[in-house]
Amino acid sequence: MAEAVAVSDNPTATMVAVVQHNAGTDVEQNLSTLETLSTQAASEGAQVITWAEAFAYLGRHDGKRDILESLPEGGPILERCQRLARTLNCDLLLGGFHEAMPGDTERCYNTSVYLNSRGEITAMYRKIHLFDVSIPDGPQLMESKQTGPGDKAVCVETPLGTLGLTICYDVRFPALYQRLVEMGAMALTVPSAFTATTGAAHWHALLRARAIENQCYVIAPAQHGQHSANRASYGHSMIIDPWGEVIAELPEGDGYAIAKVDPEHVVQIRQQVPSLANQRPFT
Repeated sequence: MAEAVAVSDNPTATMVAVVQHNAGTDVEQNLSTLETLSTQAASEGAQVITWAEAFAYLGRHDGKRDILESLPEGGPILERCQRLARTLNCDLLLGGFHEAMPGDTERCYNTSVYLNSRGEITAMYRKIHLFDVSIPDGPQLMESKQTGPGDKAVCVETPLGTLGLTICYDVRFPALYQRLVEMGAMALTVPSAFTATTGAAHWHALLRARAIENQCYVIAPAQHGQHSANRASYGHSMIIDPWGEVIAELPEGDGYAIAKVDPEHVVQIRQQVPSLANQRPFT
């Protein structure tokens, strides 16, 4: 198990953890791993704990059908996550929840669910941009065959301030992040199962760009490693500050990275370089 990386001494900030694991088709094993890692992160002071996309199951869609749950009602997976939030007294971001899609047995939603420390759902964001790509000698994925798109930008009030919710492939679409900042976001979550091929090429650059241009923290828990013969994730879960500096990162392996997120730092950066305020209309 990889060790945590702790940074920042500001006592007024909120400690945030990005949890990294390698999900497969065994839901019990996936959740048990996440519970162990989250308990350890909470013991080191994490107040907000974030999980990756597809945290409970990563595999073929025919196996996924058996675990779909409606939201906000939920089922055994959601209930287990809610119990953990209450037990740890921490807020918990379920990075990518397999949500049943009403009236559609062939697809589901890929939904980021925010639980407060009482285990209550305070926000749900359905992934808008779906990963339909075919890269030579790389991933061949058509997410839209199995997943229905969302259509709403979502922010939620949290202990660390206003948080904008996104998922994985969204990171390639800057307009969504600009909208979240307009809605008040000072931090942005990007839970992911980024492919090893595209991750090696673009993961750091895209996340740092979203942090710099929006002058926000970016919080990106990720899957890592080989999931099957044809699917591997890049890892490198990280937290980036509004200046674009990586302040915590876990390159590989199961574990977590942890750092303090300080809204005052966002204010300072936005005052020093007022690029958001300096935007002008154009035609």
